[in-house]
Amino acid sequence: MKQKDIIHNISARLGVTELNDMQRRMSDIPRRGTFTLLAPTGSGKTIAFAIPLLKGLDAQEGRVRAVVIAPSRELVIQIAEVIRPLASGFKTVALYGGHSMREEAASLSVTPDIVIATPGRLLDHLNRGLLDLGAVSTLVLDEYDKALELGFADEMKRVCRRLTGLSLVILTSATPLAAIPEYLPASSPVTVDFSASDSPRRRMQVVRVESPVRDKLDILIDLLHSLPDGRVIVFANHRESVERIHSALRKAGIPAGLYHGGLEQNDRENAIALLANGSTPVLVSTDLGSRGLDIQDLSAVIHYHMPVSPEAWTHRNGRTARQSAGGEVYVITAEGDDVPYYVCTDRDYVPTGHNDNPIRSTIATLYFNVGKKEKISKGDIVGFLIAQGGLTPEEIGNITLRDHSALVAVPRVLLEKGSDLLPRLNASRIKNTRARITRMA
Repeated sequence: MKQKDIIHNISARLGVTELNDMQRRMSDIPRRGTFTLLAPTGSGKTIAFAIPLLKGLDAQEGRVRAVVIAPSRELVIQIAEVIRPLASGFKTVALYGGHSMREEAASLSVTPDIVIATPGRLLDHLNRGLLDLGAVSTLVLDEYDKALELGFADEMKRVCRRLTGLSLVILTSATPLAAIPEYLPASSPVTVDFSASDSPRRRMQVVRVESPVRDKLDILIDLLHSLPDGRVIVFANHRESVERIHSALRKAGIPAGLYHGGLEQNDRENAIALLANGSTPVLVSTDLGSRGLDIQDLSAVIHYHMPVSPEAWTHRNGRTARQSAGGEVYVITAEGDDVPYYVCTDRDYVPTGHNDNPIRSTIATLYFNVGKKEKISKGDIVGFLIAQGGLTPEEIGNITLRDHSALVAVPRVLLEKGSDLLPRLNASRIKNTRARITRMA
């Protein structure tokens, strides 16, 4: 692709009207070599590595020519959501655990140009003979440090040894790498270091909130009632704790969602969609949610438990103050807490338990049991809601369209007691297809 076309797509399809310094620097790297991109989370690094990746694509050749490997399902999905609209004229597939293997295999029946995958799922497709990566010239190992931390070194090694035609390799990391892995092409690596450039830490306030008792639930609820309306992630260290916190917040009337590795992939994706569209503006999460989630306008992060490492601290905080925006980080401490050296606060705060403009949800989410595989588009859904539901275009919010489902944000008031919206919608067909439409949140 020509750079001018890529830049046009970045503006027209992603709404990014001006590249930042890191993205401009990466757009100028040569088409051959090994590059390490050091960048803080939330700095726009996906666009930064997407530009040189896409510049390496010419006309479709019926062969895979670019591969991006990421350590989590969520990150794979996020990267695909950035690259797919930019790669006009080229086929992009996302492969990850928890996704239907049958549907992924079907998507590979026509060879893609770009593959974005977790290490294990990519290796699985290779072992089944469903992919040939011999023509791949560009490889991106995104969040390589996290991939090593999660124990994916062997899978990445086995995949990369099948990439015999590599010319461009990009590794991204939030922290400096000790060494370039030996299974990558031998070359003198070039470090593109933007780790201190426009650091999100400069744009965030880190606030200490002291709990008067060991159990922090009451102070957390007071804090959430004190914050202005916005989107918030609460981080805890264990699944059991996340479940307990989530239950307590719901009982307190706080619209909260749940996110951890014990949930089904579909439930995790739904939790993120409901956070993003405002249906559940508070998300309680383990550190699984500290990477790969790019939620626009996330106003605050709350550490219910102390992060277990400097990397966890950095990546949790990186969910807010993204893309030059500001944000607040709250650290709840109690007697007996061992506050790590890397947790540095700017000020103390005592929650009042009240705000004139509190966190609340004015959005509900409709669930459609049809999606892309049923030939339903976002435009079809919009037209259906206007024609059959009587909604105005302004009342239709974010639409998340998946293979066999869709989530649509609408004003909560439209579904209040006595509303006949759902019966009317379920009595009609969308694009000659009978769909079951329910309220998710």
